[in-house]
Amino acid sequence: MALATFYRTIFRGLLFLLPSFLFAQRPGMGNPAQFNIGRFYGKVVDESNGKGIAYASVQLYGMKWDSSARSMQRALIAGQLTEENGDFSLENLPVRGEFTLKIAYLGFASLEQKVSFGIPAGGPGGRGQGQGQPPTQTPQSGGRAGLPNGVSVDKDLGNIKLSAKAELLKEVTIEGNAGQITLALDKKVYHVDKDGVAAGGTAEDALKNIPSLNVDVDGNLTMRNAAPQLFIDGRPTNLSLDQIPSDAIEHVEVISNPSAKYDASGGGGGIVNIVLKKERRIGYNGNVRAGVDMRGKLNIGGDINVREGKINGFVSGNLNQRRSISVGSTDRFNLSGSPLTNVFQDTRGQSDGYFAMMRAGLDYFIDNRNTLTCSGNYNSGVFYNNDDLDIQTDTLKNNNAESGFAFRHAYSYRNYQNYGGQLLFKHLFPKEGKEFTADINLNGASSSNYGEFATNYRATQTSALQKQTGKGDNQFITGQVDYTNPLANGIKIEAGARAAIRNYKSDNTSFNFIQNEYVQAPNFAGRYKFNDQVYAAYATFSKSYTRFGYQAGLRAESSRYKGVLLDNDSTFVNRYPLSLFPSLFLTYKLNEEDNLQLNFSRKINRPNFFQLIPFPDFSDSLLLSRGNPNLRPEFTYSGEFSYQNILNKDHNILVSLYFKQAVKLITRYQSLHSDVVQGREVIVSTYENANSSTAYGLEFTMKNTLFKIFELTSNLNFYNSKVDGTNINPSLKNEQFTWFIKENLNIKLPQNLTIQLNGSYQSRTAFSFDNQGGGRGGRGGPGGGWGGSPSSTAQGYTIPIWFCDFSVRKDLWKRTASLTLGVQDIFSSRINGSHTASLAFIQDSRRRRDSHLARLTFTYRFGKFDVSLFKRKNTRQESEGMDF
Repeated sequence: MALATFYRTIFRGLLFLLPSFLFAQRPGMGNPAQFNIGRFYGKVVDESNGKGIAYASVQLYGMKWDSSARSMQRALIAGQLTEENGDFSLENLPVRGEFTLKIAYLGFASLEQKVSFGIPAGGPGGRGQGQGQPPTQTPQSGGRAGLPNGVSVDKDLGNIKLSAKAELLKEVTIEGNAGQITLALDKKVYHVDKDGVAAGGTAEDALKNIPSLNVDVDGNLTMRNAAPQLFIDGRPTNLSLDQIPSDAIEHVEVISNPSAKYDASGGGGGIVNIVLKKERRIGYNGNVRAGVDMRGKLNIGGDINVREGKINGFVSGNLNQRRSISVGSTDRFNLSGSPLTNVFQDTRGQSDGYFAMMRAGLDYFIDNRNTLTCSGNYNSGVFYNNDDLDIQTDTLKNNNAESGFAFRHAYSYRNYQNYGGQLLFKHLFPKEGKEFTADINLNGASSSNYGEFATNYRATQTSALQKQTGKGDNQFITGQVDYTNPLANGIKIEAGARAAIRNYKSDNTSFNFIQNEYVQAPNFAGRYKFNDQVYAAYATFSKSYTRFGYQAGLRAESSRYKGVLLDNDSTFVNRYPLSLFPSLFLTYKLNEEDNLQLNFSRKINRPNFFQLIPFPDFSDSLLLSRGNPNLRPEFTYSGEFSYQNILNKDHNILVSLYFKQAVKLITRYQSLHSDVVQGREVIVSTYENANSSTAYGLEFTMKNTLFKIFELTSNLNFYNSKVDGTNINPSLKNEQFTWFIKENLNIKLPQNLTIQLNGSYQSRTAFSFDNQGGGRGGRGGPGGGWGGSPSSTAQGYTIPIWFCDFSVRKDLWKRTASLTLGVQDIFSSRINGSHTASLAFIQDSRRRRDSHLARLTFTYRFGKFDVSLFKRKNTRQESEGMDF
């Protein structure tokens, strides 16, 4: 309470200085029928169970004199959000005329009804107002204080019932106190603040429990075995999942096949949009939180939002400490070289560090139809990594095996800084649904890294030392405009344009220790810069009938990227002057419960910085990695047929049959190369454009609430994938059938207790088709994390994997606070592994990170959604009534 009082005092003082308020106050005079002394009150309840609905929007509209138009115009008279129990009270209202009460809440059908105090617009005597004339005072007679007999200015509207909605092309919200999920034909929405396992963690912890998504041990995100494009608040980002605190996330939107309105980048992987917390409710609200894990690492954070009149501001911050512990093994059987060798490697790794995130923003409501928003964010992190590797090499000579042993210690650190800013303008036209938006976004990052690699050979009592140093930075600028106009007869048009410019720079150097000094390694292309430009425009046309609707869209994109090796002035350029990306969505409403949708789109996956940069990475002693500057973009054709059945708000099923085909597939490829430094052949993993890949599958997503205490979300996916890489190697083909199941169970118990269980199983899986690769900031690029790289290749598969997470949450103090205990991978079964087979070797690897890690988090929520908090009080004037 002391904290709430402190914030209240500060914001009162700040907002007192604003020149205008949402509600102007002045003394009233004359007839009581002219005063704003009316009050409507009542309660908004759920029609299915009669329980009150908290935070529903209640708005009252009436006629007011518009001096510019010199006529009476419909205007908003009052509004508020309902209390926890559904109660509302609209006060200081004019008492003459008829009003329209509008009530809305997400997942329920909006309601409108006429209400009045029984006094005609022209006054109690019934005399109307002349057309085009301002209101005038009318002499009154009759009841008390000038009001007619029997007229009450304090009117109870009773219980107002809202019913669940089921509309064509609209979302259906399934309500619950835990694991709240929205299922719709075009996207899924997952509310992270209800995920107890993710509390105090990162976006990795949150996204791995979302239907259709998978996150591997290195933080690589896939959707239906393809890498989606990651957005934050609807715009691309240069942040990785481990740099985003889960406590800062409001919800996550999963769009499997975006229309032409969305960016065509990302191939057929779809879009995952992380929406960060932000409020616009009148008054103030926020939360503070703190937690600790079993390794003694802390996380703290807080958010506060305040709105008064034309100003809405928010500030949030998080600080997370992390210690990550991993173990792994790699068995490699080399098929070339003389003599043949088998290499067995065991790895133990630990990473210690922290990351912090700060966000702030301001909305300025210029008027009812124009809003200007300015926001910014800053991220920073430092991680120190220590890895110990035991290496055994068996050499086959004359059918006899000889073993050699080595020990390798790798020490490295990485630090990064990310910053971003956004300026947004939104204009609403008088016509409902017609709007124009324009925004510009700036994101940047810089980082530095250092690594030492020492290998000691037991047999010869010798050692080899290597060192890598580097730094990098990038800038990402986007500008976008969008226009929407709903025309007559169910027709709507949308159009927009977008420009995106990326600049990357990397300055890395590798050294070998020779004759008591470090000597720069030859042929190490570490100084590099890269520029990528994409310009786009789109238009969509949609038409809705009673049961049928369609949307046709076309997006045009022109792209160019250029890379330069600074040491030898080597340059490569790829240009695509114009590429077209059509989309088509067809929707049919069978009845009130059943909907069908068929969609098609074309997308592009452009190679990223880390896939293009042509210098080697020595972090894996058994495998060198480098990019390919000759990569070309891949194009993906996607189709999806979906069926949704909405029995009621407690039971919902979504079934999707999907197909994807990619040409010029970007895939990993491993082969033998001569190393002039080591004087021998080494295995190098790089990227190539394969001929094509094809995937088709069937996905079921079901949401069921049973006995009002069990909330079960089930996701089941079957798919077959095929990769054709015969243009790289005549024998390079890979086909794999895969299935996975994901269950999220929430159990609501007495005493405000909630138990959550999350489980997942994935069978043997072909490597993801269009994994972006390297996005965690390895090799000196901007980003954070602690190493790791994707395993996207046409030459193998991942092994089956399963895990289970658990959490329990106790709500305290009338749900203003909560205490959450979460444990991830409670059976230590989350082992990521792969099998790779090439002409050079056969390799099996396994890795596990942070099993049965427990974390305790406390959250306290505060706020008051009431405009009167910031209004100067005047008891005398309020007792007489105020003009609204």
